[in-house]
Amino acid sequence: MSNTNKHTPFLELTATEVSNIWSSFLMNSMQQRLLEYFSASIDDSKIKEVIEKMLTQSQDNINELNEIFAKENLNAPHGFTEEDIRVNAPKVFSNTFIVQFAFDLTHLMMSTYPIALTDCTRNDVRDHFQENIAFSVKIQNEIKDLMLSKGIYLKPPQVAIDSEVEFADSFMYFNGFFGGSRPLNVAEIANVSRIIYRAQFSKMVFVTFSKLAHTKELKQHFGKGRDGIQKVLDLLQEVLEKENIPIAASGDYQISNVEISPFSDKLMLFFVNTCLGIFCFTMINQAMASSLRTDIVTKLGKISDDMKKFYGMGLLLAIKEKWFEQPPQSIDRKV
Repeated sequence: MSNTNKHTPFLELTATEVSNIWSSFLMNSMQQRLLEYFSASIDDSKIKEVIEKMLTQSQDNINELNEIFAKENLNAPHGFTEEDIRVNAPKVFSNTFIVQFAFDLTHLMMSTYPIALTDCTRNDVRDHFQENIAFSVKIQNEIKDLMLSKGIYLKPPQVAIDSEVEFADSFMYFNGFFGGSRPLNVAEIANVSRIIYRAQFSKMVFVTFSKLAHTKELKQHFGKGRDGIQKVLDLLQEVLEKENIPIAASGDYQISNVEISPFSDKLMLFFVNTCLGIFCFTMINQAMASSLRTDIVTKLGKISDDMKKFYGMGLLLAIKEKWFEQPPQSIDRKV
């Protein structure tokens, strides 16, 4: 991390900065534990190299954030410890699933660090997020190239494009319900296919976690997540099938049947609530904002409503189990 200029006056952290570094600490703490297990269980040298780069970055981030918390006399989050991971547990995931898992973590970085950077004032905090954005771009490209070289990267659909520039001449452009609807535009194809790929990965996470969870309640919760994601796939795959737009099937997401879970229930629920939940809503909101056919917007609205209920239940579960760490709060001035 670069040093703050000695002539720059010291600024106290803003509420936004505290929120951002708090979230960054928890995300890196989670990633550290996941990556420790992946590094120990992977048997592909090239994938292992990428995993270890990400692990080193997460460890460095935690050290930097601890320094900022200490400078401000703030307690850092508890996060995740060695108790949340069994590094030497039997291998659960295939190599393909592990690299897809790592790729998914880079999507979380790319969807959170840029927003955090725009809200920060202090140099040391800005440096933290700026350096992580640069790392996220670099490592995501490395993973994508690696997946392409192994033939396991799921590319978005390719379609024939009408080269003529046209302007919509009727409100029927928005119609998608009553027959005669126009073909999907490229933004709608991109949005729908992106959510489908995400849902395919999420489904396998839920399938795996429902087997690995220790408590019956969490097993059932992850099972509901699996069923909910299948409904998402059914709704959106139908849209592309009607347009005869091909979409690649999910990759080799094989898992082994093992008795010992490498992850604590707390860690798995946090991953689901953050990585799957936050990114899910980001993608759906982006898709709703740029989709113009009414049938697609309606399907996305239904998916969003269902996801809010599911992830709301996940948050309640975390609170019930006393796993939810409250972000720092302002002093109650009403007392």
